[in-house]
Amino acid sequence: MPVVPAPALRARSRSLLLVGSLAAVAVFGLAGCSAEPTPEATPGGTATAAPTDAATDEPTAEPTPSIEPGTPITIDCETLLTPQDIYDFNPNVSTDPGFEPAEGSLAALALADNGIACGYLHQTSNELMNFALSQPSPEQLTLALNAAAASSTPVPTYGTPPAVNGFFDPKSGEVQVFTPTYWLSATSTMFFEPGDAQTLVNAALSHLPE
Repeated sequence: MPVVPAPALRARSRSLLLVGSLAAVAVFGLAGCSAEPTPEATPGGTATAAPTDAATDEPTAEPTPSIEPGTPITIDCETLLTPQDIYDFNPNVSTDPGFEPAEGSLAALALADNGIACGYLHQTSNELMNFALSQPSPEQLTLALNAAAASSTPVPTYGTPPAVNGFFDPKSGEVQVFTPTYWLSATSTMFFEPGDAQTLVNAALSHLPE
């Protein structure tokens, strides 16, 4: 077996060592590299946005049912209650030139429904009285009659149902009388009981339009 001189042996060893080191570096380099993951393509090759919730429509307000207006009253206050009717009730009572129905009163409701409202004044005590007449729609007339029946006392002397339904509220001095067509009302601090308004109610009912 030939003997390799020492210098040559050392050179060969260094060469082998260098080759081994390079190989190890290459292996570790490959082991430390990883390819970036390829994103999955969506069908059709285009990106799609994440689905969003569908826009909700704003709720729409329910339409307010319209109220059928009443039929206009064709008579005036001096026909509903003549000056003689008022004098027979009390000689100290006469027309109130400054009369204006209070907001929300029965007289104001009558005026708002194409009716009439008539004001009177006691010349000595300054007590007020008013009468009002309207011809509401059948539906509104029924609602008003039911409300009066629920809050007031029936008065048979004003008339016989169903031709006439009469009511009286002693707390407010309010009179309400209903025929199949008309709503007659009256209010006064002079009405302490149903009979206080009796003669005027009778007169007004006798003057209702046909």
